[in-house]
Amino acid sequence: MKHGLGKASIRLTEPVSVIASASIVGTKEGQGPLGALFDKVGKEDHFGAATWEEAESNLQREALAEALKKAQLRPEEIRFLFAGDLLGQSIASSFGLVDFGIATLGLYGACSTCGEALTLGAMTIAGGFAERVACVTSSHFASAEREFRFPLEYGNQRPLSASWTVTGAAAFLLQGSRSGQARAEGKASADEHVLMEENGSAGKNRAKICGMTVGRIMDFGIKDSMNMGACMAPAAADTLLRHLEDWGRGPEAYDQIVTGDLGRVGKEAFLDLMRRKGMDLSERHLDCGMLIYDLERQDVHAGGSGCGCCAVTLSAYLLKQLEEGFWKRILFLPTGALLSKTSYNEGKTVPAICHAVVLEAP
Repeated sequence: MKHGLGKASIRLTEPVSVIASASIVGTKEGQGPLGALFDKVGKEDHFGAATWEEAESNLQREALAEALKKAQLRPEEIRFLFAGDLLGQSIASSFGLVDFGIATLGLYGACSTCGEALTLGAMTIAGGFAERVACVTSSHFASAEREFRFPLEYGNQRPLSASWTVTGAAAFLLQGSRSGQARAEGKASADEHVLMEENGSAGKNRAKICGMTVGRIMDFGIKDSMNMGACMAPAAADTLLRHLEDWGRGPEAYDQIVTGDLGRVGKEAFLDLMRRKGMDLSERHLDCGMLIYDLERQDVHAGGSGCGCCAVTLSAYLLKQLEEGFWKRILFLPTGALLSKTSYNEGKTVPAICHAVVLEAP
């Protein structure tokens, strides 16, 4: 295999660039520690829609439109679109992105969907099947409550181990190094040149995707769907251990190891699992579910979750740290709990998955 590494990893011989990204969030997220970094904060969480599900579709539409605007690209210049969300049949993505007219591959990795999309998008470019792709994902607190738990009107009580589904969407545009070089050398269209002159930001990459480790489904027999952090922690630990083995690296190779949405409970479980393997990550581990909210000031219990959690945090904060040189390399580990209302009501356990993406400064 040209790019294959170890049992489940891929090292790209030519990194794939994240040329632009955008994040759109709800009011609660805008009030959190990262509020000033998001591209847009909604004035209300309906985002001009009549239903919560339509609101989530609007989030995806706005996120992709903003990312394309930043990159000075038109939809027809994107070869493939990788998109997914938490709702049945991925209706947030299908209704939200239909008007862009881009060939679409729908994904479902629960809250790990961002990592899955970035992995498949980078692989597609590295394999020579596309010059540019888009990766989009979202979640909405109210639509997720209806999909997985109870309608908001029910007023059910949430245990302290429960997390708060992030209302937000993020879009990422990926491009191969040769395509970026062609645009930089002046081989873009006349219209693109006008946009470049007007905006002056084309060609400035946010980060490089240098490789990935594909996760496997892990099931530790946990049945508590209100404690998804504990359900997902084993998957995060398993993927990290296999990644380090495949790549022949130690944790010190990364400025930060960033999990998706383990939250307060899952973070402690993850760190404990890694200590049992002889690794103390307490000084170099961050969790998006802990970063996006102020757990002491905002009533979110264990922290943030949902497809949008790690996606908007990656776009607004993590990539910013890389592009501004504060970090040189991070390992992005989005996690997902693979359950449904049907499986939960049938008494099934909550399997989980985690994918790893190696991101470096541009």
